Amino acid sequence: MMAAPHIPVLLDEVIAAAYPVTGIWLDGTLGAGGYTRGLLDAGAAHVLGVDQDPEAARQAEVWSAPYNGRFTMCPGRFGMLDEIAQASGRVPLDGVVLDIGVSSMQLDQGGRGFSFAKEGPLDMRMAQSGPTAAELVNSLPEAAIADILFQYGEERASRRIAKAIVEARQASPIETTLQLSEIIEALLPKARPGQPHPATRSFQALRIAVNGELRELARGLLAAERALGGGGMLIVVTFHSLEDRIVKRFLASRAGRSSGGSRHAPAAEKVAPSFELVTRKAVSASPDELAVNPRSRSAKLRAARRLPGPPADLDLSALGLPRLDMDALTE
Repeated sequence: MMAAPHIPVLLDEVIAAAYPVTGIWLDGTLGAGGYTRGLLDAGAAHVLGVDQDPEAARQAEVWSAPYNGRFTMCPGRFGMLDEIAQASGRVPLDGVVLDIGVSSMQLDQGGRGFSFAKEGPLDMRMAQSGPTAAELVNSLPEAAIADILFQYGEERASRRIAKAIVEARQASPIETTLQLSEIIEALLPKARPGQPHPATRSFQALRIAVNGELRELARGLLAAERALGGGGMLIVVTFHSLEDRIVKRFLASRAGRSSGGSRHAPAAEKVAPSFELVTRKAVSASPDELAVNPRSRSAKLRAARRLPGPPADLDLSALGLPRLDMDALTE
């Protein structure tokens, strides 16, 4: 069997949370297929692989052949995974796994523009359509760029970086990853050994803005709730605090463990729990994995089991999504 080009983070932990792996699973962030292959090898009867990136579909044509029809490629965004599963005729699902954020497959291709360490066009589009990161940094007002960097990247130097970007683009458009990376590096202290690159948070923020990732995550969690059958597993791997906060709040709310909220707000209506927490705390990478895969250092896994009963409505603002209207910024 063809070896996977990348080892997905926390694969052993994903399979352990899913055990025993049976029935129909949906991998909502297929990428290079690492989780899908792990699930199939562990005993899943069939896996639906969802990804908006055309490159994922091209790669799947090669590695999926040995699985003898147990895999179905489903182009699309995981925020619609319930509709995708319904269209495939494979509902309810026995499990959903989501690996949030950029994939190693995308990072390793300099031409995709995701990496501050590789020369390439400043693109960052997962679906390879729509506005690029270059279009944002070259057209948005300084205040809007600062908002993106702060809200989506938690970058404390967001205003200084935004000002430097606007000043630089007045001389010539910022068109490549290294151009942007050098602007940011010139402003911030050099990273010490073991610390992230100075441009990490800014690149993260722009990528999230370009792809609408946080709102898509919230939609995906709700879609998974609708698609999973009783006893079905939801497993989510995140890579930064914004993502993990959304997943944590969603699962806490659905497991009946939400905080009481503001005493000034109207009392929320009690809703029967739709999930049972399997992981009480986020699971992190083992020392052995950290030694061979530095990308795993920020990964966190949370898992929950679907309880019987209908899904409920949820105000997405309760999940802690940043209050940033990208549609308004890009009009």
